[in-house]
Amino acid sequence: MFTFTDQGRVSTCDGLGRRDFLQAGTLGALGLSLPGFLQLKAEGKVNPKRDNKSCIMIFNLGAPSQQDLWDMKPDAPSEIRGPFKPIRTSSDAFEVSEILPQHAKMAKHFSLVRSCYHTAAAVHDTGHQMMQTGRLFTGGVITPHVGSALEFMRGRRGDLPAHVILPETMGPTGGNMPHGQDAGFLGKAHDPFVLNSNPAAKDFKVPDLLPPREIGEVRLQRRRELRELVDGSVRHFEQSEQARLMDAHFNSAYRIMSSAEAREAFDLTKEPMKVRERYGMNRFGQSLLLARRLVERGVRFVTVNTFITVFGEITWDIHGSKPFTSIEGMRDIVAPMYDQGYCALIADLLERGMLEDTLVTALAEFGRTPKINPAGGRDHWPNCWTVNFAGGGVKGGEVIGKSDDMGAYPTERPVAPKEIVATIYHAMGVELDTELPGPQGRPFPVVDFGTAPIRELFA
Repeated sequence: MFTFTDQGRVSTCDGLGRRDFLQAGTLGALGLSLPGFLQLKAEGKVNPKRDNKSCIMIFNLGAPSQQDLWDMKPDAPSEIRGPFKPIRTSSDAFEVSEILPQHAKMAKHFSLVRSCYHTAAAVHDTGHQMMQTGRLFTGGVITPHVGSALEFMRGRRGDLPAHVILPETMGPTGGNMPHGQDAGFLGKAHDPFVLNSNPAAKDFKVPDLLPPREIGEVRLQRRRELRELVDGSVRHFEQSEQARLMDAHFNSAYRIMSSAEAREAFDLTKEPMKVRERYGMNRFGQSLLLARRLVERGVRFVTVNTFITVFGEITWDIHGSKPFTSIEGMRDIVAPMYDQGYCALIADLLERGMLEDTLVTALAEFGRTPKINPAGGRDHWPNCWTVNFAGGGVKGGEVIGKSDDMGAYPTERPVAPKEIVATIYHAMGVELDTELPGPQGRPFPVVDFGTAPIRELFA
């Protein structure tokens, strides 16, 4: 992945230098976005009427507790229902927790899916993979993030990238496996751009910071390294398709980093302070505000990680004992921050006339155990949890699916991760039988054949 830093350098998020990136490029990691889009459009796989759609995926790393937030069980025993009470909302269809008062006011603008489940191991990484790509990684095949697949199929609009991750990619969550936040087998050319900086920091700067002189020096160095990659026939290589694609990709990167349009999009100082404060002067709130600025200026897909790791910070991972979070920590720190930021985003998009064309989906890798554990928290539970959708043609104020009396298992309309991803593709106007060029060049469907979106979400 390309990484925007505030030190004015180009690097990759996995620590690769330019030489490694170039070598990856010569091995076919690079591809063309525009021809891919034109071909798919000609085949009727991309709906041009929905090409103006954008998506903001909020990934609630750590996994919120469905029983304490979205799917409360007030009639269950205390060890099941937890310490919080449900409150009425602006939707007649559902209640939410008293620790989400802003959600209660905005409920008619988003819908809940209360019956998500998966059958893989109850570790964070497996859920991250499935909920962002539609598949569990097996046999060494790393499936692309839905945002990267969209970038491959449709390309970018203007100078800005098609897919951005804020504020940075997922870090360690205990499984030591890929999280599904890159382009996988589509190659590094379709990896997202990563801010890799805290937009709430006082010294946060617009992440172009490569002056023309330095850009020129890097390009000269790149040319030298290209020549080192070729044994003998330099001229033949530089006239080859690989070299042309590499030049195009580097030019694309520098176009973003030196573009006035990109600088303006990432410049949060352009926002009135009252708008920034509305979102919350914290990493999550300012990331959501930045996401709104990016989609407003043409970015197709923005992934916002609520947290980066489950270790050493207060997160949704409420096991109850250190280094994890307590239910009280969720109540006092996480829920208020999330409630403010999420509802500010929905309200802002609505006020700007952007919500209809911007899908906002708030996902998680699994839920929490029905019964509170001896430490006073809840553990991992992939058998049932809740996600939500807003905007992008999705109906608001609805509930899809139902869980049992403990919030432990779906009893109506179970929804698998691949159906969540299919719903995103559907909202973005992509036919679900669209095929990507997979490993060894074999056709690879964007979702498993036969997978349908959650059609109940759409009018």
